[in-house]
Amino acid sequence: MIIDSRTMESADEEEMLGQDSEEENSELSDDELQEAFAKGLLKPGMNVLVDKPKKFVNNLEGLKQCLAGFRKELPWVERLDMTNLPAEDVVSKAEGKVPSAANGDINADDDFQREMFFYRQAQATVLDALPLLNKHGIATKRPDDYFAEMAKSDQHMQKIRKKLISKQLILEKSEKAKKLREQRKFGKKVQIEVIQKRQKEKKAMMTSVKKYQKGMTDKLDFLEGDQKKGKDSSQVPKKAANKKGLNAKRKYKDQRFGFGGKKSGKKWNTKESHNDVSGFRAKVANAKGGKGGKKGAKGGKQNKRPGKSVRKKIKSRS
Repeated sequence: MIIDSRTMESADEEEMLGQDSEEENSELSDDELQEAFAKGLLKPGMNVLVDKPKKFVNNLEGLKQCLAGFRKELPWVERLDMTNLPAEDVVSKAEGKVPSAANGDINADDDFQREMFFYRQAQATVLDALPLLNKHGIATKRPDDYFAEMAKSDQHMQKIRKKLISKQLILEKSEKAKKLREQRKFGKKVQIEVIQKRQKEKKAMMTSVKKYQKGMTDKLDFLEGDQKKGKDSSQVPKKAANKKGLNAKRKYKDQRFGFGGKKSGKKWNTKESHNDVSGFRAKVANAKGGKGGKKGAKGGKQNKRPGKSVRKKIKSRS
């Protein structure tokens, strides 16, 4: 190591050029600085570390030895070198194209053409090298009991295995929780459907009881409950009512209010109804004190309503 002193101007120039920084100079330890100071190598001013000039050695003897090693006539098994042209391009031949076998015909800028040339050359080398290897007794196929050491250690693979198992467990837990949520939703839905079905059956039963109380049916099939499966309890009273016939109250309501559907324009006259006078009664139309007369007037009929007890008897008979 040689320590040389320079002026402040040269040091400023080096700092501007960025050749030597304080970090590079800090590589010198205190022991080296004290040793250099004891030898008198440090002088007042700026001290800069200067490397020794590199010595270029022209070792002729070593170069000759290397050249002699290259010139040794070793057998092919020791060298395993092959020099051959690329294999025949079967695809180009099948398509009727002329394959470019010479290296000068390959366009270096065409990546696909260049890589295909390398591929066919390696293919030709394999085809030529396999017979030579078999001739020298060198195995070219891996035996059945071949054991190759893994690139990664067993400890590392165990860590990976634990990581994969933990991920799988997390996925299984999430799937299980998802299925449980779906089952709860489905169970709640089924429960709501069962409650609605019970309410519907109860409503149908109450309707049947009311119809039986009103005399619209004389059967008690709705009391059997689940014994009559596949039958709607609301249909039984309807059939019974059709067989027996409707009571006077139902007939009156049907005559007065109709059976549903369109009611507006029902009493409009048509050409046929206007010309039809079969229902006309002259005595009724010209009768005095008829239905339209005053109540209690002379010659008029008084519409006396039956008493309550009589009405009950009539209702019970119907």
